Amino acid sequence: MGKPKLKQHHINRDWCKGCGICVEFCPKKVLELDDTDKVIAARSQDCICCKLCELRCPDLAIGIEIEK
Repeated sequence: MGKPKLKQHHINRDWCKGCGICVEFCPKKVLELDDTDKVIAARSQDCICCKLCELRCPDLAIGIEIEK
């Protein structure tokens, strides 16, 4: 079994309160807060699918979908 490959970040911007926890936990700095203080996947190609953002988001606003 190889490394997981990202299919898509699912970000519910209505649920995101802009706390920045996901941004701080991302080891590859994939996530950023935009000018409205909502999270965006600024560098999806760098994602290693560790799911730390998904696990740490207190609002359940982020999901990681992995290719099968």
